[in-house]
Amino acid sequence: MPSSSTLTPTTRTDAEGRRGQTEQKRWHFVDALRGLALLNMLGMHFLYDVNVVFGCQPGWYLRPGVHIWQQYICWSFILIAGFAFRWGRRHNLRRGLLLNLFGFLITAVTLIAVPQEAIWFGILNFMGCAILLTIPLEKHLDRLPPAAGFGLSFLLFALFYRVNSGVLGLGSLFPVKLPRVLYTCWVLTPLGFPHPDFRSSDYFPLLPWLFLFFAGFYLFRLLAPLPAWQRLARVKIPLLSAAGRHTMWVYLLHQPLLMGLCMILFKGGI
Repeated sequence: MPSSSTLTPTTRTDAEGRRGQTEQKRWHFVDALRGLALLNMLGMHFLYDVNVVFGCQPGWYLRPGVHIWQQYICWSFILIAGFAFRWGRRHNLRRGLLLNLFGFLITAVTLIAVPQEAIWFGILNFMGCAILLTIPLEKHLDRLPPAAGFGLSFLLFALFYRVNSGVLGLGSLFPVKLPRVLYTCWVLTPLGFPHPDFRSSDYFPLLPWLFLFFAGFYLFRLLAPLPAWQRLARVKIPLLSAAGRHTMWVYLLHQPLLMGLCMILFKGGI
């Protein structure tokens, strides 16, 4: 969940139309969108802890409205991460490695503290791997016009959306069942082919989510040259813009704090 929202100076080198030098300014509106997703994530995780971990309403997470809410949050973070890839170009290698390190740390902590809710290949590991994969792929991705790249990325995301369940297809149109052998190897689980015994309370494999990350990558190329977008992007929204600049640390610290609050509310029991 990197929060690098500063557009650094560039020269006339991009085919998509960035002209001259761009003044180095913070794109506060992007921070605000990330901050909005962050606040929704805090609310979602608190209610998850109360209802699922502490058992108030175990079926709460299966409600359709909750699923839509959860999808909005993760879609927002992943799209913005892809959108911000070019901002952090100089530090992307370090960022990708750190995100994976933090992801492994969260796996270790949840495995020890709440093994029934352990996280394997969660959002941080996905973000880290997506960044590391995009670094060598960037020059190839740039060969596509941004509109075509965005449309193709979103189409592939939709096509692979149910790959974790063994199906390819656009919604209910022409579903194709994938070979079960793909789901029998633990090594393929991070790619999007979970083993039948695999369990994780936060699972974001490369498929389908890498295509949504690429959609954000191309969305930046579409919007960045537009003067109207540049004006909007510099609009600061109090609280949300500030929150969006610190998503990493909030993400790392929020769950222990929420669990501690729940343990106080429910007198220490899980």
